[in-house]
Amino acid sequence: MSQSTTITSGAQHMSTASGTPDPGPDPGTADPGTPDPELDRGASRHLVRRLVQLYAGLTLYGVSSALLVRSGLGLEPWNVLHQGLAERTGLTMGVVLTLVGAAVLLLWIPLRQKPGLGTVSNVLVIGFAMDAALRLVPAAHDPFVQVTLMVGGVVLNGVATGLYIAARFGPGPRDGLMTGLHRVTGRSLRLIRTTIEVTVVVTGFLLGGSLGIGTVIYALAIGPLAQFFLRLFTVPGRDGVPGRTGGSTVIASGRPRQVILRR
Repeated sequence: MSQSTTITSGAQHMSTASGTPDPGPDPGTADPGTPDPELDRGASRHLVRRLVQLYAGLTLYGVSSALLVRSGLGLEPWNVLHQGLAERTGLTMGVVLTLVGAAVLLLWIPLRQKPGLGTVSNVLVIGFAMDAALRLVPAAHDPFVQVTLMVGGVVLNGVATGLYIAARFGPGPRDGLMTGLHRVTGRSLRLIRTTIEVTVVVTGFLLGGSLGIGTVIYALAIGPLAQFFLRLFTVPGRDGVPGRTGGSTVIASGRPRQVILRR
């Protein structure tokens, strides 16, 4: 991830004033063409932080989805579909989430979308983390515990979204579908996102997925929460400027159409 350095080479530098050989740089001055170990170490630390954020965010996303499932008070839109399909197929929700994510990723091909490390990791990590959390967290029956799980799941989902998007390793498969359709059709992101999510919610509900107050609270809260945590977890560039790394701008600081707040 380190920036490339242009190296000027030559057998001998000539003085422009006298034509005599230039003795070259002062021995105490670093050769600008020599790799700087400190810069390389900084670039490595920068990459490590981004990778940690990516996988921590994806793992926490799966855990947050499991908390919403165990609350029994309603799920986020895509997990309504995943739960409905799980009920019909007998597969776990995590496996269904992974399979649906892979199917959505195939839709990127005609849309000419290019996946990144974060895109592929999204498909593989979230479902695994979700199933692991579902095995550890029992279903809640006490109303206080249900509400606690629901609120915790929504907030944790916002934290997770901010973490993995701020890592800048590419959008999730569902986000890429949304932005790809926007580019191809020219329709607004708001219209496309609303159409997709209404479709998956209705389909999931008809298949047996659960809707409830948790679904409504999630829909209202996830945007502000994700935006807050996205800013909080923005990775500073190697030059210390927030949101920039090697000339690349973090997604939150671009135009509104570039800001993605869902997986």
